[in-house]
Amino acid sequence: MVRRLIPALAAAACALGCLKPSEPVAEAPRPPSPGASAGPVSGKDRAGERKAMVDLLSRYSAEHRVTDRRVLAAMLAVPRHEFVPAEAAELAYADQPLPIGEGQTISQPFIVGYMTEAMELEADDKVLEIGTGSGYQAAVLSLLVREVYSIEIVEPLAERAEATLRRLGYENVKVKAGDGYRGWPEHAPFDAIIVTCAPDHVPQPLADQLKLGGRLVIPVGAELSGYWSAQELVVVRKSAEGLKREDRMGVRFVPMTGEARGRR
Repeated sequence: MVRRLIPALAAAACALGCLKPSEPVAEAPRPPSPGASAGPVSGKDRAGERKAMVDLLSRYSAEHRVTDRRVLAAMLAVPRHEFVPAEAAELAYADQPLPIGEGQTISQPFIVGYMTEAMELEADDKVLEIGTGSGYQAAVLSLLVREVYSIEIVEPLAERAEATLRRLGYENVKVKAGDGYRGWPEHAPFDAIIVTCAPDHVPQPLADQLKLGGRLVIPVGAELSGYWSAQELVVVRKSAEGLKREDRMGVRFVPMTGEARGRR
């Protein structure tokens, strides 16, 4: 759940009007059949707005754009407006984070796409998400992999996200309320793990729950005087030789709470 993240290079490209034309997006996965309309947001499908959002993500500067056509197609299929409160509905397809209550946010579409792409997903993968938030990231993942397990420490958000995902038909996502620091060992090992809140270190329990060849995508940063600074989006790969860390770019996420705080 990102508070605010605008890649500097992408922002500069937008300001200078030097974006490159995007390639056509692959055919979107078939979205789940939604149940009866309910929840805080309903109404028009807004497919045109989704397409404009996805086109933008594929046209940022080379270092900071989403290029995986399967990821873009999944984002084209998922109705982001169904995952935001009614008061934020008009901004649902802007490339910015939005408040979802309980002091949390729905991530900026760019970071959802970028982190999903960094997971290098295959159709038969089993994925763990730490930080369900609104459920939007889990919905995107659900169209790309076999199973998604998602943990949210804020119980009202977990309940709301689970209800939204069920209503919209994302049946391969399982949500539970709890502290995600120790992962979900009952369903481990996982092909990939995504963390949408920032600890100051890579949690060992999450690394332990990766399969050999697995990928962990996580923001990592130190807290100074109550604020998080110098965060890096990190991709950790697990092999027989151990863990290999790759720093991707600077980010700013909400902090990981719960047990992570006591581990500093």
